[in-house]
Amino acid sequence: MANADLDVVIRQLAKRQNKDILAAAKSRRDRYISLAAKAKDSETRARYRQLAKNTLLQGTAAAKRLQIAADNAADSYARSMRNAADALPVKKPVKKTKP
Repeated sequence: MANADLDVVIRQLAKRQNKDILAAAKSRRDRYISLAAKAKDSETRARYRQLAKNTLLQGTAAAKRLQIAADNAADSYARSMRNAADALPVKKPVKKTKP
């Protein structure tokens, strides 16, 4: 990754973080589902199921926001590098004449 453009690195890191966030949300959801299965009454069972549903919704929303922010940052960086490259003056080689 040393020679990769920074915008590619930003996107790769965001993708990895997205996977981690979604994995954590799914494991937390599974925990709440198992607690719902062990619940004694229907009210507690419904509460745990709702917690599981909300946990996954919040996790996916956070992952989506992270991905959008990373895409915006990567696009902004790529655009600024293109603009900087276009702004550089083109140097013409100087021909030396023999005396």
